[in-house]
Amino acid sequence: MSDHTKVLIIGAGPAGYTAAIYAARANLKPIQLLGPQPGGQLTITTDVENYPGFKDVIQGPWLMEQMHAQAAHVGTDMRYESVINVDFSKRPFSVTSDTPTSYTADTVIIATGAQAKWLGLESETYFRGYGVSGCATCDGFFFKDKNVAVIGGGNSAVEEAIYLTNHCAHVTLIHRRDSLRAEKIAQDRLFKNPKVSVIWDTAVEEFLGVDKPFRSLTGLKLKNLKTNAISEHKFDGAFVAIGHSPMNEPFKDCLACDTEGYIITTAGSTATSVSGVFAAGDVQDKIFRQAVTAAGQGCMAALEAEKLLSH
Repeated sequence: MSDHTKVLIIGAGPAGYTAAIYAARANLKPIQLLGPQPGGQLTITTDVENYPGFKDVIQGPWLMEQMHAQAAHVGTDMRYESVINVDFSKRPFSVTSDTPTSYTADTVIIATGAQAKWLGLESETYFRGYGVSGCATCDGFFFKDKNVAVIGGGNSAVEEAIYLTNHCAHVTLIHRRDSLRAEKIAQDRLFKNPKVSVIWDTAVEEFLGVDKPFRSLTGLKLKNLKTNAISEHKFDGAFVAIGHSPMNEPFKDCLACDTEGYIITTAGSTATSVSGVFAAGDVQDKIFRQAVTAAGQGCMAALEAEKLLSH
């Protein structure tokens, strides 16, 4: 089976849903492939207080449900499928999903987002959800008055460490180097906070914990990268904050990407290296990575697709 559409939207976070809303209202009858996690990273984010239009704190999953409902209401054809292969070498573009249905499209909007990076340790996987987390805003509340560690040295790590001081008794930042990569203003806030300490030149060797009476993290085994000294430290929780990876797997061989895998778009545009293919949100934005900027880029992508189709 094969379906054709003027606009095929791949992904379903703020960028994908906003693109769908604009494309549907332009009567382009878009098809949207929602992917493995409709709603993206906001579905694992609890409190959202920086999305315009809400004076009170809202919940990330609720915001995504509202965007989904709005896109469906204006006529988006939504399908719970994931893309496994694309062919952008000729028109119409061809897209294969994980179902018997394949697609051809005059334009494609990629809005697959990004996902948190992990250290890749077996013990990290074992204790993920049992004391190991990749989202402070999601799980920080569960560590109220506890001692936790944050692993990383960039903006994400510093911001998460500062956020966690609102809940935790003490936060220890663990970084592989002897200086942070985060913005200077964020570093100043971190170093001035009496509830934060830093362990430099150190990597996590193992996440330590117990299985009984229930699985839970109890600490970290650390290695000093200058002296090779091994030490163990007690922590009630650990937050891995070493950045994100763009979810670009089906597209990385047919679109220009930077060294980190983010899809390259033209300045002031969502246009990619292939005419008629647009990218919006975290799959191409490694600087801002906010719901509101992703939504704005989704709007841009839909308007640019509409303009191209009208010509």
